[in-house]
Amino acid sequence: MAESKGALIAKTVQKHAGRAKEKFLQNLGKVDRTADDIFDEHLQNFTRQQNSANRLQKEFNNYIRCVRAVQVASKTLMDSLNEIYESQWTGHDLLYVQAQNLDMLWQDFTHKLADQVLVPLNTYQSQFPEMRKKIDKRGRKLVDYDSQRHNFQSLQCNPKKRDELKVSRGKELLEEAKRTYEQLNSELHDELPALYDSRVLFLVTNLQTLFAAEQVFHAESAKVYSELEAIVDKLANESQRGSYTLKKNTEPQSPKSPNANSALIINTQPSQNNISADVEYENGTNFSAGATTDNLPPGVLYRVKATYKYSREDVDELSFDVGEIIRVVEYNDPEEQEEGWLMGIKEGTNEKGMFPANFTKPL
Repeated sequence: MAESKGALIAKTVQKHAGRAKEKFLQNLGKVDRTADDIFDEHLQNFTRQQNSANRLQKEFNNYIRCVRAVQVASKTLMDSLNEIYESQWTGHDLLYVQAQNLDMLWQDFTHKLADQVLVPLNTYQSQFPEMRKKIDKRGRKLVDYDSQRHNFQSLQCNPKKRDELKVSRGKELLEEAKRTYEQLNSELHDELPALYDSRVLFLVTNLQTLFAAEQVFHAESAKVYSELEAIVDKLANESQRGSYTLKKNTEPQSPKSPNANSALIINTQPSQNNISADVEYENGTNFSAGATTDNLPPGVLYRVKATYKYSREDVDELSFDVGEIIRVVEYNDPEEQEEGWLMGIKEGTNEKGMFPANFTKPL
């Protein structure tokens, strides 16, 4: 076994030495080399194609890393916005929902880039190292073939000292080297053009997938950002109307403010022709002062007009926009009455609920 291994090593060393000698002589121009112009053209195309694939793979890997970094930054940004966007501001819940939608879009986008673009690109690129090994092997076998060809020629050049056994053995080695080389050469003459032609279909398919994923992501994320812009626009409008301004003690305060000093008292004593209601605050102001009580439907104390927009925070409250008319009615249970709040029915929709008195003015 040891001798067999040693013989194999010696044979390998001898083969490498023979190839090195042959290449050295070819480079010096002492011996000719087998030329194949068509293969050389195929090899140039292959090298150019491999370099392009390597660059595309490198740049796309870098692109995905950057996209994932932006994804993380986007999520962190939206998390911080959700934290600083105060719960009583308009659109607070919608902001959270749109942040979740944006995060899902990022996840879907990065998944498509990795699974539908990068994986096929890696598969395409993986062909080149294997093909390069086969090309290198073909090159070694070509050197072996040229070496045996030159050796056989040298055995035949001197008829007087010709050794027929060596000539016969040289011919066998030449034919074997030629078969090995020509088989590899023939395969590469078929495989290299086929691989080169495949670049067009691959690139088209890969880029179509990439651009489609980009188009969907940017179109859908644009919708989310449009919703987010609408939310902050609404907040700006309400802020300009003073909805979130801290009131001084001398001004009407938010009905739910802990500093509100108003106590809502409703007197439902019937008058001669209609039911009247006096909504009084502890400072002596009468909210219904100046309100018309004539020709009102039964049960309606008076009517008010919304001077500010209000969005309900509980199911028993009434939402309204600026300018809408509300009919003030009695509470079903007087004990449910809260300071600074009225019970009303919105005209046009007949929605009923509590609402802050200082968001309206009497008609």
